[in-house]
Amino acid sequence: MSHATTLGELKASNYQVLPVREEMRLNLMRKLQAREAVFPDIVGYQDTVIPQIVNAILSGQDIILLGERGQAKSRIIRSLTSLLDERTPVLADADIPENPFAPISAQGKKVVEKQGDAAAIKWVTAEMRYGEKLATPDITIADLIGEVDPIKIAEGRYLSDEEALHFGLIPHTNRGIFAINELPDLAERIQVGLLNVLEERDIQIRGHKIRLDLDVIVVATANPEDYTNRGRIITPLKDRYGSQIRTHYPESLEEEITIMEREQRKLNLGEYREDVPPFMAQIVAEITQQARKSADINQRSGVSVRASVANYEAILANALRRAIETGEQDIVPRVSDLPFIMPSLQGKIEFEAMEEGREEKIMERLFQDAVRSVFSRFSEGFDMEVLTLQFADGLHVTTGESLASDEYESIIKRIDGLTEVVEKLAPSGTAATRASAIEFVLEGLHLNQLLNKDRVGNRTTYMG
Repeated sequence: MSHATTLGELKASNYQVLPVREEMRLNLMRKLQAREAVFPDIVGYQDTVIPQIVNAILSGQDIILLGERGQAKSRIIRSLTSLLDERTPVLADADIPENPFAPISAQGKKVVEKQGDAAAIKWVTAEMRYGEKLATPDITIADLIGEVDPIKIAEGRYLSDEEALHFGLIPHTNRGIFAINELPDLAERIQVGLLNVLEERDIQIRGHKIRLDLDVIVVATANPEDYTNRGRIITPLKDRYGSQIRTHYPESLEEEITIMEREQRKLNLGEYREDVPPFMAQIVAEITQQARKSADINQRSGVSVRASVANYEAILANALRRAIETGEQDIVPRVSDLPFIMPSLQGKIEFEAMEEGREEKIMERLFQDAVRSVFSRFSEGFDMEVLTLQFADGLHVTTGESLASDEYESIIKRIDGLTEVVEKLAPSGTAATRASAIEFVLEGLHLNQLLNKDRVGNRTTYMG
């Protein structure tokens, strides 16, 4: 079957070309029957969004995904190609992908009529059957649907001739999936041009009396209209989409961490070793979670998961810089590294209207709330009073993001009971993870008003 190069060979193989919706439905049913994960790369939607998408595909509906930025809408749409056949045959000499048994364009019909069983066949992959366009106000009908081609007119074709047309992106995705990102940004008059595509499955170009029965699934993404204010989805178009599915941000800290660790840029670290203590990963994820609840941050625009990823990369970058400067090999982030994620975080959130200069204070408060929240979970079962009493007797210690990890070993020796806490927080037992655990404990005690601290430059002194 896969070796068929002509229409005749394809007929002899008894190959059956299914409509795209039916093809996807059958492949999805096979996955479900085999208990395979439908979209294994999508985290946090197993019990919410994915079942709705599955139902939409089983019912053969076009889909629009509605949600704030950074909710994996585009990734979900691109993952739909996994439900297409690995390879499918199309006419080789047609302008658009054509079902060899039932071509829809004038050119495709002419090829089959003239060449018959000798008509050439090519096999296209699932990825080649996917088309995507980011909606912008300057998109025209010609871009999406098609236009009269002046070159073909100059070659002698008549305006009334269907072969004088140049097809747009959607016809070129025939036999596949076409995605429109940020649909509300598409001008309303252009949205009108999609009505026939979604309902009647045909296209009309400048009054040409053609009916092009497209076999295509049209999916779209959109941000909530109350945020974008850039446009809207016209009601007739929204009505033609079978399913409108609302996405959401990760509902748990564990899901946020999974996405964060999976999406970070994997760099060649050479001789350096990356080691992130669980409490530091939780702090980075908790910052994003806290931001989604903050009254000082515009919640209509959302706080993307990209914020967690960018913050994670930034805090690891500062840990790498410290490792290089101190001659260490372990890249371990600390609480003192948190101020260095401000540049990455500031670009991912929108503050409510306020006076200039409050942004840093708001972000610092997010960091504090995150550390306090994570510390409350990790400190359960520890007797912190033993530690604080020693500070009440005049003990004080100094930490800093630029200090080498070995300099923290003296702190452990000076504070009775700290060794047991550090060993449980940093089971790997390296000097770098112990240093990170010490900072976490001291900052946690301070935020719970059990210690005072004095910060000068990049050094912090904790005292009773």
